[in-house]
Amino acid sequence: MATATLTQAAERQVIRIPVEPGLVCLRGLSPKRLRFEVEYGLERGTTANTFLLEAGPGPQGQPVPPVLVHPPGTSFANPFLEALAELVPAEAALKVVVGHVNPNRVALLRQLAEGWPALMLVASNAGAKLIEELWSQRKPAAPGSEPTDESPLPPLPPIDVVKQEICRELANGYRLCLLPTPTPRWPGALVAFEERTGLLMSGKFFAAHFCTEAWAESNRSSTEEDRRYFYDCLMAPMARQVETIVERFEELDIRCIAPGHGPAIAESWRSLLVDYRRWGESTERSKLAVALLFASAYGNTAAIADALAQGVSRTGVRVESINCEFTPAENLLEAIRSCDAVLIGSPTLGGHAPTPIVSALGTLLAEGDRAKPVGVFGSFGWSGEALDLLESKLRDGGFRFAFEPIKVKFSPDAATIKAIEETGTALGRSLLAEQRRAQRRTAAGGLSDSRSNPAIQALGRVVGSLCVLTTCKGQADTRLSGAMVASWVSQASFSPPGFTVAVAKDRAVEALLHGGDRFCLNVLAAGRETGPMKQFLQPFAPGADRFAGLELETTPDGQPVLPEALAWLEATVKQRMECGDHWLVYAEVSHGGLLDAASTTAVHQRRSGANY
Repeated sequence: MATATLTQAAERQVIRIPVEPGLVCLRGLSPKRLRFEVEYGLERGTTANTFLLEAGPGPQGQPVPPVLVHPPGTSFANPFLEALAELVPAEAALKVVVGHVNPNRVALLRQLAEGWPALMLVASNAGAKLIEELWSQRKPAAPGSEPTDESPLPPLPPIDVVKQEICRELANGYRLCLLPTPTPRWPGALVAFEERTGLLMSGKFFAAHFCTEAWAESNRSSTEEDRRYFYDCLMAPMARQVETIVERFEELDIRCIAPGHGPAIAESWRSLLVDYRRWGESTERSKLAVALLFASAYGNTAAIADALAQGVSRTGVRVESINCEFTPAENLLEAIRSCDAVLIGSPTLGGHAPTPIVSALGTLLAEGDRAKPVGVFGSFGWSGEALDLLESKLRDGGFRFAFEPIKVKFSPDAATIKAIEETGTALGRSLLAEQRRAQRRTAAGGLSDSRSNPAIQALGRVVGSLCVLTTCKGQADTRLSGAMVASWVSQASFSPPGFTVAVAKDRAVEALLHGGDRFCLNVLAAGRETGPMKQFLQPFAPGADRFAGLELETTPDGQPVLPEALAWLEATVKQRMECGDHWLVYAEVSHGGLLDAASTTAVHQRRSGANY
């Protein structure tokens, strides 16, 4: 285990990128997936961007200390501290703008306090509260591991609390404005804007997880998929708050956006602001909503909440994310009353649920509608009493559970995250199904307008080959797989040979079909399609192995092949286009084979274009 840890650390480095005279970006690079949280699912590595405004004379010639904006987490601690020590002497009165607070960041802040004794922290009001709460906390050791380090902690440095937007003159003619940007996921968020250069150091906003040494993206399309994926994973559940913050950004004289992860956006930042608004609008149009109530001590319960939100959002159902520690009681009450389902998550701290969760549970028991489904989730270290409390109180209160409580010991791994996403998707689908049943009960004549529309009937006469799309990704403990029946398939190009396949947004396999992912398209034979269709059209439990009990062959790159197929094509995803409730995936063929030259392709005949 120690060898693996050393190897991972050796793969991470910090590079120095000069931005302007006296302004440096210290970028942490991790070519491999850093964590198992849902936002890292594309597995393209990540970067962590920290900005140093160097010491120098101020406007009146007075000495101004260096300012560090957005320090990274402990994953980059060793190379980051080495790089910083080369630029800032230990005796400097270093100021650190903490734009994002979590246990990993606080652990690095402790190391900064040891190396720079005159350190001062700059944080928002909520951020300062979180830092004070986390400073003396140590993460519990996992079972079987060595006890946590019990060496004395450095004293908490003084904190300059930013209660509202402020601007301060720094060295070398820079003027730094700090904007509190609280959201349910990041209540202590603080964004920095340097007025002279127009550089917005945006933290989590506009971020993307992939590894690159380039300061800025080459063009908009080179990062669009990654930024959209990050938005869908983390921003969509709080679209209303995000839109308000984006509106404030639009008032700034921006010339470049540098997020906390990924390259800077120097040319297409205006388009990115528009994209954030557009992506949020599609979420806000939904008439169905799920309230996601949570608190998170070490980030693990928040990771579960993110995965649930991602799964629900895939169905088009809106998620209203509520951080119980920082949400006014009236907002919590409104969310519980107006939503169509409530999910509540909690860690277990000292054998108990945090006080804000206990309070939220009381509100849910008093004001919640028993006809609406609920769900319980959370992480724990040893016994999980908080989750038992939530479950027992809600069951005794007569609530209907949407799924069995999700109880994760310590951190969720990749397979667990995928199963949790699928649990969220199943909930979204059930809410949509109930909505459709209600609409049918009130519809006159028994037929919906869409099914009787001649254009929709004509659309149903467009036929496609019956296929089974299969894919796997990762190795050993990180291996994920998926499959689906596909009938919206069409050849798209001769050179290079390529085809398109439409994938519904709520398909579990959709998460494994991003740029660079490989898959196999198994073309079914007429007269022999019943078996494969029965296998892959059946309902699967969240996280279930779609290939359990099957004897499969593999493509040259290891993708699953169904032996009973007529033919197979191994392909790599090159482009994705959003088309309403589907993604249109274009893939280029690398290998293929004809398994039965005498048979013909199975074709799917439909009477209506309103369904498959």
